[in-house]
Parts: sequence; structure tokens; C-alpha cells
Amino acid sequence: MASSDFRDKFKTRSLFRSIVFSSVFLALTACGGGGGNTLISNPGGSSTAPLWTPGVFEPSTSFKSLCESPRSGVSAQTGTPFADLLGSTLLENHWLRSWTDESYLWYSEVTDRNPALYATENYFDLLKTEATTASGAARDQFHFTYDTANWEALSQSGVSAGYGFQITFLSSDPPYEIAIAYTEPGSPAAAAGVSRGARIISIDGVSAVTPSSQADLDVLNAGLTPESIGEAHSFTFRDLGSSTNRTTNLTSASITSIPVQNVAALETATGKVGYILFNDHIATAESLLIDAVAQLEAEPIDDLFLDLRYNGGGFLAIASELAYMIAGSNATNGQVFEQLVFNDKNPIFNPVTGQLNDPIPFFDTSLGFSASSGTALPTLDLPRVFILASSNTCSASESIINSLRGIGVEVILFGDTTCGKPYGFYSTDNCGTSYFSVQFQTENALGFGEYADGFAPENVTDLGAVSIPGCGVADDFDNVLGDPNESMLATALAYRETGSCQVISKTATGSLEGQLDPLSTPAITPKPIWLQNRTLDIPND
Repeated sequence: MASSDFRDKFKTRSLFRSIVFSSVFLALTACGGGGGNTLISNPGGSSTAPLWTPGVFEPSTSFKSLCESPRSGVSAQTGTPFADLLGSTLLENHWLRSWTDESYLWYSEVTDRNPALYATENYFDLLKTEATTASGAARDQFHFTYDTANWEALSQSGVSAGYGFQITFLSSDPPYEIAIAYTEPGSPAAAAGVSRGARIISIDGVSAVTPSSQADLDVLNAGLTPESIGEAHSFTFRDLGSSTNRTTNLTSASITSIPVQNVAALETATGKVGYILFNDHIATAESLLIDAVAQLEAEPIDDLFLDLRYNGGGFLAIASELAYMIAGSNATNGQVFEQLVFNDKNPIFNPVTGQLNDPIPFFDTSLGFSASSGTALPTLDLPRVFILASSNTCSASESIINSLRGIGVEVILFGDTTCGKPYGFYSTDNCGTSYFSVQFQTENALGFGEYADGFAPENVTDLGAVSIPGCGVADDFDNVLGDPNESMLATALAYRETGSCQVISKTATGSLEGQLDPLSTPAITPKPIWLQNRTLDIPND
């Protein structure tokens, strides 16, 4: 039986986390480029696309906003009317083709296919490189779309329809094992007593462990990814430490992510240390991170344990702010946080903004995402930082690691190999869909950005990964995040005292009573965030 395929439909809140942005800009569209014939517009508003000639590309601006189903009304993001005009699927595909040729980092590796032969969603899926990394993994695992209205609400405020729990696949092949990683405070899941470590046994009467048909999978995906607020679904959970199942109804609601949680100063035998759970580089994180660092600065603390195990990225500017707050002004003064490298058509200018591609600095004042713009940031002035990570630690989170290493701050890593995403993109809307296609690679102050197979603790052997000091240790679903007894944090605290890896082993707790045959020890490495939260498919025999 082949491995299951996780496709693009299963899009919960965490899918967005694999995104990394290059600046404070919140919504940008790609610039046009190149030559070619002028598009002829018909009086009725529809347009005629040119015939496909392999290797010949019209400017993407010729096809921008010519839509099969134009939007009407005003954008909630900009307050201005939508620019959409009546077009066609073919014109949308021509825009994707030209936009990819202009701005995709590996445009020369994309097979040029006839845009008339595909539905738009299927065509976009093909507009990427097929190259692999040193480990043999696909180099571009980060190619996806999002409904623009939902994306804008999510990226700006962290609001989305759901129950308020984040899931992790401990087994991503049948039999599935789906665990709750954490819940959002005040959410329907939290109100129902759903907490970290619980396993999802069934949804609406269908086994989430051993689904037997496509119809079963349709039911599971409908329950896991509610399309709107007010959807009610029946969930059966096995709570952590329990030997029985319980069933509860959950109704989807407008969920606001709390991206910074569990901020605490912990007493140790050798001084006070700080802990921050940081789950999302979204706009609301800015003010919460400032408050968290100010709280720990006032203690004061000797070291920081930054928990990024479920943080798939987001606004790169917020990563820069946090890196500055960790390292302080002396270490970051005049230094480059990261330099963006676009494709060879754009060696000097940013092809999205049209501006000079200047290095991104370590921002020492708030940029106005959710805190008052220009406010001086607090600092911890630390020469080292302890990072808790997993394969879900991605993008802007990895930029924190790479940028601090670039200015000589020691980064010590605990958990598992990070996802490996030194790449980024701007969300680019066309006809109501936001497209995410890799447009740049990031490099630190030393010019280093080759970590496509991730960063790994030095006692973890992963082909192609960049080895840095620290210890490999499994995620621990037996303790809450931030508890000094939780495996990753406990291992990191012990390493701080002894300089060696005293890994606490964890195995599965209890049994799912025949739902799994048999229940195996949970995998150390769950699927990356952008693969976790997609449609479950029946594997081929």
C-alpha cells in the first residue's frame, strides 16, 4: 500500500504558517515584464488570449485581473473596488504562466505547458521546479493557493473558521494517529476540555484511524476543515491518560490565534531563565512578543528558551524584530538580518515592490503590525538562545536561527530537524485566489542560506541538514508546553547545566483499543505543517 497523499484542499489555520514575507508589506502583486503582443480587449469586457508559443511570454500585466468569475464590490483589505474584469480560465492561466516566468526563483526549471489544457488550480500545481535537495526531497514543497478573503483575515488578525485546536499527525499513513498539539484559549475546543495529547478517534461516526473509503475521507475532511462558522460536527477523542473514549459536539467558530503563549521565568539552580511559546509570525504577534520580552527583561533572565516547534513562519519583519530583541543593539548594530536573493532576471530590484533590493536590517523599533509604529523594542542582550524545534519549524522561524548565527549569537537546538525553507514569497492575488510561489532565497550576514534540508541538532543525522549544537528529542504529549518536565524543555534545561544530551524517552500512553493494529510508538517527526493540514486520500494498492 502506497503512502497517502496530502493534497491542497485540507487547509486549516496552520497551512498559512509556511509563509515568509520579505518586508512589512501586507499584500502585494507581481510586476509585469518582458515584451510581446498587446492583448486585445473586447467591448463586452471579455478578452482574447494569444496563442501559446513555447518559450514566448506576454507581460503578466496583460492578463492581470481578467477573471472567469470577476469579483464585485470593495476589497476589505484596501477599501477600494476590485479590479476584476470579465475574462476566462485561459486568461487566468496565461497570467500564472507569465507571472511565474517573471518572478519564480527557479523559472528556468519550469516545463512550459499549454495553458489551454488545464484547469487553473491544476495548471498552477505544475508551475514549479522538479529538482530535489541533497536528501532527495523535493526542493519546492511550498507551492500552494489560498482564498484571498480568508488569507487576508488570517494574516492580519489570525482569525479563521475552526474549533481552536491544532492537530499533528503522529502517523501520516493508515492507520492514522492524529493528536492534538495545542488549543487556543477561549475556543470551542478549549471549552469542551480538548487539550494537548488527546487523539482523534472518529468524526461524525467515521473512524479517523482506519477510514475505509473515499466517502469516509470526505466526512473526515469536512469535519476537520469546516468551511464556515456554525458547522457542528461530532468528535470522539481519547484524552491523554484515559483508557476510554468520549464523544463531544464541536461547532466551528471565528477562531483568533494567540500566537504567543505561556511566557514564564523559570528558576533553576544556576539562575533564572525565560520561556516563550511562539506559534505564528502573524501581525498580532508583534505586540505580544514585545510584551513577552519586556516581561522577561524585567525579571531579569540569564537565558531564553524559545519554543518554535509549531511555528511554520509568517512575516519576516516580525522575525527580524524578535531576533533584535534577543540579541540586543550591540550585537545587531549595522548588521544584516537577511538579504533576499531573487531570480537572475532581478539582480538589483525586488520584482514585486519595484524597489532596490536592499538588505533587511535587524529592526529595533516596532513596524506597526499590532504595536504603535516606531516604538523602541525591549532587548534581552543574550549571547546565546535555546531553540525548541521540529519539522514544523519553518521559514521565518528558521530565519531567526540563521540570522542570529550570522552575527555570532550561539543557537542551541533541541527537538528535531527543522523543515528547511530558506525561501519565501509574497502573497499575490488574482481573481480572488492568493498564489504562493517561491520568489526568493534568504541569506544571513555571512551570505549563508543553504539549509534546504533544515537545521538539525548535532546528534541527529539527517542527510543534507545543517548540524548545530543541541540534542535530538521527541515531542512530548504527556505534558503541557512550557512545563519544565516536558521532554524538549527538560532536555534543554539539562543541557544548559551539563553541556550534554540527557534525553528523556517518551512512548505512547495507553491504547486505542483496536483502532490501531497495533499502536506503535508515535513518530518523532510529524509531517511538516503544510503537509499535515491537507486532504487525506486513500492510498493506492
